[in-house]
Amino acid sequence: MTVARRERLRRGASAALDICVVAAAYYGSAKLGLLQQLVRGQVTPLWPPTGIALASLLLRGPRVWPGIALGALLANVTLGPSPPAVLAIVVGNTLAPVCSYALLRRVGFRVELTRLRDVLALIFLGAFTGMLVSSTIGSGTLALAGVVGAHGFWPTWSVWWTGDAMGVLVVTPVLLVLRSARLPKEAPPARWVEGFLLVAATACVGVVASGSEPLLFLGFPLLIWAAFRFQLAGAAPCALAVSTFAIVAAARGSGPFAGHDLLTNMITLQAFNGSSALTALLVAAAVSERNQAHQEISRACGYLAEMVDKIAAGGYQATLPLSVGSVDAVGSVDETDTDGEKKQGRAKEENKRGERGGRTGRAV
Repeated sequence: MTVARRERLRRGASAALDICVVAAAYYGSAKLGLLQQLVRGQVTPLWPPTGIALASLLLRGPRVWPGIALGALLANVTLGPSPPAVLAIVVGNTLAPVCSYALLRRVGFRVELTRLRDVLALIFLGAFTGMLVSSTIGSGTLALAGVVGAHGFWPTWSVWWTGDAMGVLVVTPVLLVLRSARLPKEAPPARWVEGFLLVAATACVGVVASGSEPLLFLGFPLLIWAAFRFQLAGAAPCALAVSTFAIVAAARGSGPFAGHDLLTNMITLQAFNGSSALTALLVAAAVSERNQAHQEISRACGYLAEMVDKIAAGGYQATLPLSVGSVDAVGSVDETDTDGEKKQGRAKEENKRGERGGRTGRAV
């Protein structure tokens, strides 16, 4: 009984710690995201807390949802406009990642993001579909509270949905990568140099892209470079950096976002960030699948070469594994041996008949 009680206390303390950590991370990232607010001081084109919330649910399970609610409450309580509205916004901000988590679990999502289906699920279910909940509840709450007029509902909704969706697309993959990130122990110096060059090139493109010239497209070669050479470990941080540069340009109204209204800028920003995240994640997943297929083919070739050597040495019957392919191979070998024995038996019978016929002829 004492052991069981200690186990329950340990689990309870672990769950409470997870909830506190999630709440603190949600609140801190919310303050960071509000630095680029565009609507009423609380609607931003990149809302990192949604990415943190979904990643925490995927990594720690649904038990951390109170931490998401607590963090959302702390982040919105000082923004208003009224206690009932704040509670409604908190409910929307909590339900959105929970719905995304449920949808991803439904389709068998894997946090490694090494399959194309996992990347597509994260984009279309985790980001675009799940975040409809928070944007609709939040924008509707502001409209009912009289903070946003009828003409401002859709611009507010677009910014809210864009910010939440981009938080999932660019923040969640980075956190999933950090979960299993390890420093390469045997990486050659050229690999380190290439990594530093990628970081330096990304920083330079960020400075240029966030200026007055519409040069955001320069980020796509970097995304492809990072995805091909470093897979998800390089593509996810690079996509986060490129999206951040685009958001800074949109908040400043510079580059391709100059001279347009809020709704147009949000459509442009979402199209760019979605395209960059889609490119980085899909290319990284495709390269990972290709590498896995190459490794499997190499192992299969090595096994076949070993099997051929054992067959040539005559020890194949005792060493072949009990698999379908090997059983068929053994069956085919046995059938070949049986056919050879049958042919030899028929040849011997014909020779005996010929000898008997010859002896009979000589007697006559």
